[in-house]
Amino acid sequence: MFAMDRIVHLSIKVENLDQSTKFYTTVFGMEVLGTERKPGRTTRRLSDGHLDFTIMQYDSETEQDASLSGEGPCIHHFGVEVGDRADAIARISAAGGEILSPHDAKAVKFRGPDGIIAEIVDPGTF
Repeated sequence: MFAMDRIVHLSIKVENLDQSTKFYTTVFGMEVLGTERKPGRTTRRLSDGHLDFTIMQYDSETEQDASLSGEGPCIHHFGVEVGDRADAIARISAAGGEILSPHDAKAVKFRGPDGIIAEIVDPGTF
């Protein structure tokens, strides 16, 4: 792990946004930070005060990115805050990862060698 690299975000795909919101707020005391309609999905951001925890309900499995991590409810991806984006991209590629997003995207998604989807973000993104 490099000086600033740390997991700051977890995103899961759910079948029922309201039911999942109730579960995570009731069981873990998470706070709802906001809900946003994006193309093909509704995204709700929750937090425990440390981690940005996002739940997403896609309109269908045919939406872009819906089945990146597999069909149905699942952990969709996690996000790592990095101090040097170019260096992190180089490290990911050198270690066998596949960059899936443009290097200048807000969140650069990548697939690790075992198929797990993650993303790198600049400090303070979440």
